[in-house]
Amino acid sequence: MSEGLVGRFQRTMTAAAAAPSKASLIRINVVFLALFFTVYVALILRPPSSVVESYRVSPLVRCSSRECQSQGKGDTGVKMKVVLEEAGDDQGHMRAGRRNREKIETPSFLKDIIGETTMTKIGVMNMDEDDLSEWGSYGETIPIRFDRVSELFEWKDLFPEWIDEEEESDVPLCPEIPFPDFDGYPEMDLIVAKLPCKYPETGWNRDLFRLQVHLAAARMAVEKGKKKHDDGNGNGSSGRRTVKVVVLSKCRPMPEILRCDDLERKKDDWWYYEVDVARLEQKVSLPVGSCRLALPLWGQGINEVYDLSDILSATKTVRREAYATVLHSSESYVCGAIALARSLLATGTKRDLVLLMDASISQPKQDALAAAGWRLRLISRIRNPKAERRSYNEYNYSKFRLWQLTDYHKIIFIDADILVLRNLDLLFHFPQMSAVGNDNSIFNSGIMVLEPSNCTFKLLMSSRDEIVSYNGGDQGYLNEIFVWWHRLPRRVNFLKNYWSNTTAERSVKDQLFGSDPPKLYGIHYLGWKPWLCYRDYDCNWDVEDNRVYASDVAHARWWRFADEAMDDGLRALCGLTLQRRTELNWERRKARLMKFADGHWKINVTDPRRLKTNLVS
Repeated sequence: MSEGLVGRFQRTMTAAAAAPSKASLIRINVVFLALFFTVYVALILRPPSSVVESYRVSPLVRCSSRECQSQGKGDTGVKMKVVLEEAGDDQGHMRAGRRNREKIETPSFLKDIIGETTMTKIGVMNMDEDDLSEWGSYGETIPIRFDRVSELFEWKDLFPEWIDEEEESDVPLCPEIPFPDFDGYPEMDLIVAKLPCKYPETGWNRDLFRLQVHLAAARMAVEKGKKKHDDGNGNGSSGRRTVKVVVLSKCRPMPEILRCDDLERKKDDWWYYEVDVARLEQKVSLPVGSCRLALPLWGQGINEVYDLSDILSATKTVRREAYATVLHSSESYVCGAIALARSLLATGTKRDLVLLMDASISQPKQDALAAAGWRLRLISRIRNPKAERRSYNEYNYSKFRLWQLTDYHKIIFIDADILVLRNLDLLFHFPQMSAVGNDNSIFNSGIMVLEPSNCTFKLLMSSRDEIVSYNGGDQGYLNEIFVWWHRLPRRVNFLKNYWSNTTAERSVKDQLFGSDPPKLYGIHYLGWKPWLCYRDYDCNWDVEDNRVYASDVAHARWWRFADEAMDDGLRALCGLTLQRRTELNWERRKARLMKFADGHWKINVTDPRRLKTNLVS
């Protein structure tokens, strides 16, 4: 018995001695497992180097793209940040666009445009080193390098819906797109660029990298392209200066930068341009987007008005330039067109006034328009194939006929519902497409600077089935063609619209509408037009959806001008039809039933045009 107890005691002690060894082993295993798991998680979650690279931040300075490129690395100006993407391989041909590795064949016409010389310098951008193997036989290839704009940088950053034009709280700034160091390159005989093309993706024409390569090529052509003097007949004796630019693109190059008039050859996806240097130089000297005004209101000093003397001097000489408007489908805007002509002439302009009209304008109305100052031209209407039959915008594409006015170098189009208060000749200084901002990133087509061109007209016509206008009209369509545009101050084309419809907003805008001497260049009468209302007040007050367009001050100003600038014969064209009088009276009744608080429906109408004897047919 004692031996059994002893044996059990010994076995118990042995087990107790072994237990600490197993516990230690377990603890060691747990530690190793934890360490392995930590390393594994760290490796899995570690971001790749390409992601890190994409979040590098480069400084953006407060200046135009041209001014920024002339500043050195030691610049200490005020800076703002935007995310830019830098490629990590400095040994590549160009740091932008290295992902595309397709073999690129040289264009078949290359030898023709270069000639027999072996001293040709060819600047190339956005092409990989492997693509250049065949180019060496045509001359010396010079890689053009610059950082690619980040995909986190959006189109709306360059083309914001609103900027502080009056600089009431801050000076508008443009984030800078990276460009090459132009001073570091020699003169080049030919600029070659591969343009990005995301067509048919939605928004392909508002791709920032696409814009960046366009502008980089354009600026390189202006800065370092070898200029050839050409008189337009090919003898190179005088006239315009041109630079050779070749681009590879599956989709149409941007017509705002590479004009179709400068296109000399096209073969497959290769486009060869002899660009007009003077035109291109002006365009690339303007702000890179609508984030700043092309025509500033204020100078650098406090309360210093921008010096317009150079622009006014340059536009003083009358060239092949004209103001134009378009009437089609009805005579309802004849009175507005008469007032527009008289208001333009009242500012002292010496430019031609050209009115495009279709057969809907009767001979008596044509005579009145000519008497008002318009040079009349008959056109055929252009239908929007996507518009509904008999809709208001069914033939709005008739405005494309403006580009057929090729006997003029430049046109300022003005809608017939605009009253001009100050001379607009200074706008002839600016290129196509210059206009006032509208919603989102688009411009308002009520006043726009354009350059007539038969090939641009063909482009507009050929894209009608492809492009969908956001509003079904010409404004939405043109904004899909001319995505890179130059912002003019809203004072040029001031919309009669109260966005928030507050007392403060009305106070500010009514002061502008009524100021004398005028502060605005033009008032754009949205909603019901003054000549379609009773003279007594703005009839937009009586229509619930139109009340944001109502301004008695702007309304009275239009009629005051009509009384001063039109004789009785011209004013007779501004009469009311029986149908329109009926509509006005019905709208007044509805306003009374809805008891609109402004009480315009209570006003006793005294306008003599309401009388049956004064109605027009």
